[in-house]
Amino acid sequence: MGTSPRAARERSSERAAIEVPERRRFLKLLAGAAAYSALRPHESWARKLTRPLPPLQPWFLPADPPSDPLELARALAGAAVLAPSNWNSQPWRLEANGSSVRLLADPRRALPVTDPERRAMMLSLGAALENLLVSLRAYGLRPTVTYFPEGEAATVVAHVGWARGDTRRDRDLFAAIPERRTNRRNYDGRGLFMQSRAALSAVVPGELRLYWIDDRDGIQTVADLAHDATHDRVMDRKAEAECFAWMRLDDDQARERGDGLTADDLELSGPARWLAGRYFHPESRLLGLGAGSAAKQAREQIRSAGAVALLTTPRPDTPSWVTAGQTYERFALRATRLGIAHQPINAPVDAARYRADVLHAFGAIGEQPLVLLRLGHAKRPRPSLRRGVALVTSFRNS
Repeated sequence: MGTSPRAARERSSERAAIEVPERRRFLKLLAGAAAYSALRPHESWARKLTRPLPPLQPWFLPADPPSDPLELARALAGAAVLAPSNWNSQPWRLEANGSSVRLLADPRRALPVTDPERRAMMLSLGAALENLLVSLRAYGLRPTVTYFPEGEAATVVAHVGWARGDTRRDRDLFAAIPERRTNRRNYDGRGLFMQSRAALSAVVPGELRLYWIDDRDGIQTVADLAHDATHDRVMDRKAEAECFAWMRLDDDQARERGDGLTADDLELSGPARWLAGRYFHPESRLLGLGAGSAAKQAREQIRSAGAVALLTTPRPDTPSWVTAGQTYERFALRATRLGIAHQPINAPVDAARYRADVLHAFGAIGEQPLVLLRLGHAKRPRPSLRRGVALVTSFRNS
């Protein structure tokens, strides 16, 4: 039997009655998905805004010694944490107690693959120690230092005490502490004045040696060594994994950690800058491109220098490394006052296979290379981030 027109109309109405709510629910779901997609970035930003960030240390120091002992200790610790360190790893802790401070190594911030002997770590700790001592002298305090004090934990590098009543000294170097920058930009090729070289050489104590190269052929030789050593380091996936852990892919990530180096800090350019997360990831298929880019940058950086210098020691031991770190920081502070850009070039000194070639290039046969650096003239970069004093220092008044 056929269906009557009336029955057909009734069934059509029933289907429509069912389909309308279904369409409404579908449209609501579609609108909700669109709204979620639109709001998701804002939700991500909201989570970032509510996430607590570590306190960062300002690049500023009190010009005069604070009268309150606790504020004085904070100022001294603030000077220490503005020191340079390998990959901005900041491998230090401080313990302030009355008129003394203990400087300790933080083994959690070591780089055991690229720095197995902890030479670079001790250089960094020596730089932090020198900032502390410069600040004490600039404040008119008389410091005393005990290196690796007996009976203390193995991580204690130095115990620093002080007394009042001394003449204010080192004030020019103290003023340079918040102004010092590791400058990874290309320099303009201008050489250094002889007076500037003499002033820089004068900060090196007798137990260390400082060698110079300022002719273009010699600089080119060092540039080629830096190229090859940097390429090898990036292509060593274990070493690159360690370094990549200290690379911050944007400023937000850097602020969340308060350490490491961003693409801006590293002065990366071109695809290496835009694709740093893939170019330098140790498991990336693009690692070879990253190695080539980093190697080329290292060579061009040295080629642009007005001079290169090598700091060495005849004794490859931990106390010498700390002393060398102090010397490098005084050197860097003096260079800052002279308006001279500077940057350590680590790869040729870190890699054992290149050290003999570096020493030969400088005529320093038989020495132990500690710091290879380039010097010249360039616009000063922005400062890298530092974890605040509150994160790295404990205070007591026993």
